[in-house]
Amino acid sequence: MPSGPSTPSGSDSKRQRVLPVPKAAANTRTFEPDSSIVSDIIPSPNHGDRNKGRQPDMIVLHYTGMPDVEGALARLCTAGTEVSAHYVVLEDGRIVQCVPEAKRAWHAGVSSWAGEDDINSCSIGIEIINRGHDWGYPEYPLRQIAAVITLCRGIMLRRKVAAHRVLGHSDVAPARKKDPGEKFPWHSLANSGVGHWVTPAPVVRGESLMLGTISDEVLSLQQALARYGYGVPLTGKYDAATMEVVTAFQRHFRPARLDGVADHSTLSTLQALLASLPADATAVAAK
Repeated sequence: MPSGPSTPSGSDSKRQRVLPVPKAAANTRTFEPDSSIVSDIIPSPNHGDRNKGRQPDMIVLHYTGMPDVEGALARLCTAGTEVSAHYVVLEDGRIVQCVPEAKRAWHAGVSSWAGEDDINSCSIGIEIINRGHDWGYPEYPLRQIAAVITLCRGIMLRRKVAAHRVLGHSDVAPARKKDPGEKFPWHSLANSGVGHWVTPAPVVRGESLMLGTISDEVLSLQQALARYGYGVPLTGKYDAATMEVVTAFQRHFRPARLDGVADHSTLSTLQALLASLPADATAVAAK
């Protein structure tokens, strides 16, 4: 079977421009797609076996954060970059698979969630073509979001992924990452059964927990974030690491204000999320 993109027949695919195949990917063995909605296979050599036979039960969403799709695919599919993802979702809604789901793609880096620190072994990584914060951070097109939803729903069914384990890169690596960012429409995904969401509590004036505060209230906040899954130190001090986690939480669940300050809106939204989790979910996060 020849390497390179495999495109379905039909008038829609004929109207779309051919995707560039990175030179290194042209010599990488191709594979059968895991999803029927995949339009192209561009195999990446950057993958390995999942540690200890771990089966994926999490989806991590990213943006590519590069100026164009050509550069993003080259980075994800070229040996030596040490980066890859299982899927790439283009702005026009096409879906490219680069790594088989059974394999461990290298998308999450140093990260953690609910007590696990090898997120690559327990997750499926999806890169969404978007220039990101360093390149103007455009809105996500509706066709692209529709494709992300359809892809995630299929993975959730195949892999038995719970809705609350569809996360952003910033959730599992809050000190390093912002993607997919505050413009990503998590509420739209949740309306289709993808991801966990509650309507954020409104931002109002009032007392807040902020950098430098040392109190039992801060410890309670840290414990609540940890119960949800975030990797946060339980010190009782509102330090830089806690502020980074709160900012990541806001970026996902309360994007109206990203300041790392645990105000009434942030705290109330967090408590509502915890209250709406399945009964066994917080027990896993607390281990």
